[in-house]
Amino acid sequence: MTQQTIAVFGEALVDDFITEQVVGGAPFNVARNLAAFGVATLMVTRIGMDKNGALVRNEFERFDMSEAGLQLDPQEATGRVVVERNAQGHRFIILPDQAYDYVETGPALTALAQAAPGTIYFGTMAQRHERSRAALRAMLDASAAFNVQRYLDLNVRDGQVTERCAFESLHLADIVKVNEDELKDLFSWYTHTKPGTKAIDSAEMVDACQALMRIFTLKGLIVTLGERGALYFGADGGVIANQDCHAPVRIVDTVGAGDAFSAVFLFGQSQGWPVSLTLARANAFAGAICGISGAVPADIAFYQPWIAAWRGDAVMPGAVA
Repeated sequence: MTQQTIAVFGEALVDDFITEQVVGGAPFNVARNLAAFGVATLMVTRIGMDKNGALVRNEFERFDMSEAGLQLDPQEATGRVVVERNAQGHRFIILPDQAYDYVETGPALTALAQAAPGTIYFGTMAQRHERSRAALRAMLDASAAFNVQRYLDLNVRDGQVTERCAFESLHLADIVKVNEDELKDLFSWYTHTKPGTKAIDSAEMVDACQALMRIFTLKGLIVTLGERGALYFGADGGVIANQDCHAPVRIVDTVGAGDAFSAVFLFGQSQGWPVSLTLARANAFAGAICGISGAVPADIAFYQPWIAAWRGDAVMPGAVA
């Protein structure tokens, strides 16, 4: 496996279910998956010097991840999302002024220079505060001279991410991943296409996606469709689809499925896999994550059959070798 470093910027936090605390945050889910695949991963984030921060650091150790990009905040608390169970499922309360809102630029740039990554993954949630947003912008500016790929995992959350943030982030990205709901937001903001009126692979929708690519000068646009697979729109106007269903026999929850997809997509790029194969493997692994509780496996041994199959050492049921 290649050792090209992938840098991940964003929130590492704890989902607080009152009775238990589970480490999460979309970027940290991606980083942990990448590390489990054997990728040298630089996670740039900030946590508090508290009990929840200790839980996050335990995950750095469990996945054998470098702490070069991990900042400790003596004042702000480690990111926390309060999860309330109700009749409709769960209600998520995303707290303001968390440590990940205050990533400092200097240490982030130092860690970036030492790692010299080939790709930077970033989202939108950790850009809600000007401090972390400035640190990310500085990292992207510093990496521009080295032809580093920028992968944006758009996450539109009411009250947390503004259209302006999404607009700026899209202009900063090379490859963008969205789900269908996020794609509808982009259509309503930037095109004349009415969301939800046509099938995603219809000519009208394909034209609208390609219009988004032209507006933001993207090299690639990924649209994930849940159990219906994913589409990749290339800068050459081509569309690559993988619509194999990889839903597990029993869906436990869908938490982290999109993050799992991103991790495998980035891993596949680092290995030089063709896009069609990368989509197939990313869909398969994301489906497997829906069969376990939580965003990342509790047992790292979960990854080994997948890595073996991708190396060609074995073929596992439901996997794409």
